[in-house]
Amino acid sequence: MQSRSPAPRTGRPRSATADAAILAATREALVELGWSKLTLGDVATRAGVAKTTLYRRWAGKNELVVDAVAELFDELELPDRGSLAADIEGVVLQFAAILALPEARSGLMAVVAEATRDEALRERIRASVVDRQKRLVLEGRARAQARGELPPEPDPASADRTADLIFDMVAGAVVHRTLVSAEPADEEWVRSFTRVLLHGLGA
Repeated sequence: MQSRSPAPRTGRPRSATADAAILAATREALVELGWSKLTLGDVATRAGVAKTTLYRRWAGKNELVVDAVAELFDELELPDRGSLAADIEGVVLQFAAILALPEARSGLMAVVAEATRDEALRERIRASVVDRQKRLVLEGRARAQARGELPPEPDPASADRTADLIFDMVAGAVVHRTLVSAEPADEEWVRSFTRVLLHGLGA
């Protein structure tokens, strides 16, 4: 599983400044124009680059929007608030705040809809968003194990499955709450969700 990457080429190296401007312009266009009216030409104009610059980096609008939204989720951090429950609450509140942004909401829902017909796009979403943010689960679990809040998991395969399950539960619940049900993921809901996540329905 891997995301699309440009073929090796010689010449002037890719500019991180240009990339940042393009992704920011994409998010701006999403808010102002919406998914259906967003074009690479408009993004290029906003970013102050040639349209060919975009096509050298992204195959089309789908891939560009995935990367623009993924950059927002890269801002997520796992706070050290002294306990596993408090850490989870902190990162879930951050996640919900990002999903509340118009550019994140419209971009994510649009590319997920497009991905139902495009396997390559599904893989890009998985690589650019899902796989990158699983770092939060791994970091949180390691920190909780160091505190003695969670037992060690010596079997790597079992540990990987657990990490996947935790990520799916958190991401699925928050995305459904904010984007499907259109309900607030406020502090009260986050505390209740965290309690169920940690202790189960039988607690």
